[in-house]
Amino acid sequence: MLPVLKVKLGDITFASPITVASGTYGYGNEVEGLAEVNRLGGIVTKSVTRHPREGNPLPRITETPSGMLNSIGLANVGVEMYCKEKLPFLNELKTQVIVNIAGSSMGDYLETMDMLEEADGNHIGYEINISCPNVKEGGMEFGVSCEMTEKLTKEMRRRTSKLLIMKLSPNVTSITEIGLAAQDGGADAVSAINTVVGMGIDVEKRCVKLHTVFGGLSGPAIKPIALANVHKLYKVLSIPIMGLGGIASAEDVLEFILAGAHMVQIGTTNYINPNIGVDILQELEAYCTENGLKNILELKGQLNS
Repeated sequence: MLPVLKVKLGDITFASPITVASGTYGYGNEVEGLAEVNRLGGIVTKSVTRHPREGNPLPRITETPSGMLNSIGLANVGVEMYCKEKLPFLNELKTQVIVNIAGSSMGDYLETMDMLEEADGNHIGYEINISCPNVKEGGMEFGVSCEMTEKLTKEMRRRTSKLLIMKLSPNVTSITEIGLAAQDGGADAVSAINTVVGMGIDVEKRCVKLHTVFGGLSGPAIKPIALANVHKLYKVLSIPIMGLGGIASAEDVLEFILAGAHMVQIGTTNYINPNIGVDILQELEAYCTENGLKNILELKGQLNS
């Protein structure tokens, strides 16, 4: 663990501020042999819901010139199979594990967390997905209402002493108001941003590229949007921010930290290079050494006016 990159979130120490965004490493075993997972600060699992979900019909992924559109629809094995089949592998990882929870109702979220709390898992926290734009019901309704965000956060806070991170959507009128609601509800941190609503069209076929018409845009195209939202949140929140959206290099990570992020998540770029996080770590260490930094978070929010 390199002191210059080590960070703390709550009472939990992470080897670095680099984590993997939900979905892009699956439940960890999908990238075994392709990525040095244990060298990263942490991994956020693919979403887990109360019941298994098949997700949206195909096609549900399409590339864009600067990223990708997805409409997976939270396809997952459900919490019971997660505990039985996925948890054993995750428990063997030496990096920190954060479980992403999604739901279609308040009851779904709470039952899923209750079952995970009772399971024999080594995860250190939860990321609560209240911002997925790719499902018809639930989830997103909690992420666009301050009242619902605070209510859900409070209920989940009552159920766990582990880290509680609320994942925020950019597809709202005011992300800062939603962030403040999460903070008031007892969240330890927020992660921002989830994907931006987008659409793809096939001109030759004169049809949409996704079965659901709209999907979530991720990748380098959304980095400026993500940076703006992270900085807005940094200016009003007292809790840390995990920044994500278009990160593909060490310079991107530094931009997020300067904007106010405490940690970051790498998402779409993992599909191009599953080990990109480790590559970035080496560059960040060199940057800190060259610039005389004792810890990378000395840069947090340090934008020159």
